[in-house]
Amino acid sequence: METDRSGSFYNYLPEGCRLCYKGAKMVLFITGICGRNCFYCPVSYERREKDAVFANERRVKKDEDIIEEALSMDALGASITGGEPLLKLERVLHYIRLLKKKFGKSFHIHLYTSLAPGKDVLVSLRDAGLDEIRFHPPPDMWENIQETPYRDSIINAHELGISTGIEIPSIKSDLNKILSLLEEVDGYLNLNELEFSETNAYELEKRGYVPENDISMAVLESRDFAGTVKGKKIHFCSSVFKDAVQLRERFKRIAKKAARDFDEITDDGTLVYGIIDGNGLLILKEAGVTEDMFAIKEDSVETAWWIASELAVELKEKGLNASVIERYPMKNGMVVERTPL
Repeated sequence: METDRSGSFYNYLPEGCRLCYKGAKMVLFITGICGRNCFYCPVSYERREKDAVFANERRVKKDEDIIEEALSMDALGASITGGEPLLKLERVLHYIRLLKKKFGKSFHIHLYTSLAPGKDVLVSLRDAGLDEIRFHPPPDMWENIQETPYRDSIINAHELGISTGIEIPSIKSDLNKILSLLEEVDGYLNLNELEFSETNAYELEKRGYVPENDISMAVLESRDFAGTVKGKKIHFCSSVFKDAVQLRERFKRIAKKAARDFDEITDDGTLVYGIIDGNGLLILKEAGVTEDMFAIKEDSVETAWWIASELAVELKEKGLNASVIERYPMKNGMVVERTPL
């Protein structure tokens, strides 16, 4: 098994996960409607059971929003999730076709589903361009997966040429039947570290789950159980990876596309620059600052943080305040920190 710095480990990574590790997968949330009511579901109250579409954190109102979000992060693929995406099949098919048409066949798309779709649905997904499908059977079916509709669905997906796997939370249970079925189709098993969220905390606590420690949201022993699972294609995804590495790598990709000449990109993928409140343009020009090193806003001027710092005393003498700004790299991204100079 190979282990990364986030605590994830694997002997096989599906293509969708490879791109995720690079921060190159746009998350396309199709709908919050599901109906499964899994006790460990982490979907937020803002999205749960609401029929809304999001591309990463952006609310989607038109097709162009999805394309713009993919371009902003230089995405190499998309993961389709929910809720239950296949409850909105036509929407799923439309977005797959949209992305493939815009970015080409190499744009990798994988889909999560807790359903066991019939062959006709799988054919429509394959024909639209779906590359990979990840099944999420409910826990009460794991030990007898071979006797459920998931068997036929998984085999059909494989035979149609769709890369096939099962993705479930890492909960202590008998996974032998799942591993046996996956061997039939050369499929993979993704185990996600179980973690607390605002929406599942009560149900987890009710079942006796406890946090790993005082600062972690990960469930105690979830990772340990994953380490006991033996199979040809296993991937354990840690909560640290999802909460930190994946998001940070995506931010870095967005930052590289969005950064102006004077923006500094941090290791976390945020942007740092200086801001002068009011009209500081004359002082910048008198200091020999070239036009590529500042941007004029409605009530301020933005420039490199070090330029604003060097000119801070002079700016104060002119009654102007300057600060260093650190913010998320997206358009109108949230300000993480503002430090007055």
